[in-house]
Amino acid sequence: MTLAIFGVIDLLLRVLTYVIIAQAILSWLVAFNVINTSNDFMRSFLSALDRMTEPLYRPIRRILPDFGGIDFSPIVVLLLIHVLRILLGGLAADIA
Repeated sequence: MTLAIFGVIDLLLRVLTYVIIAQAILSWLVAFNVINTSNDFMRSFLSALDRMTEPLYRPIRRILPDFGGIDFSPIVVLLLIHVLRILLGGLAADIA
């Protein structure tokens, strides 16, 4: 039963990783005017991604110093997710 829970948590962390990567890439495309935000669907999609990732970024943005226009919070969150997945994998191996 606990292995199934670890599997579900690992899957959710993997999906969160893909959401963060998609949000970062789309924010770059918006910044370079590749994606037009006047499209209602694209604006709502970007807004949904921002609402999903902002609670994760906010505490890290408070800790990190200002690097000008570069936001390193997605990289830090991805590193923390990776460490968490490694720890969960070790726990799952110990339990099994």
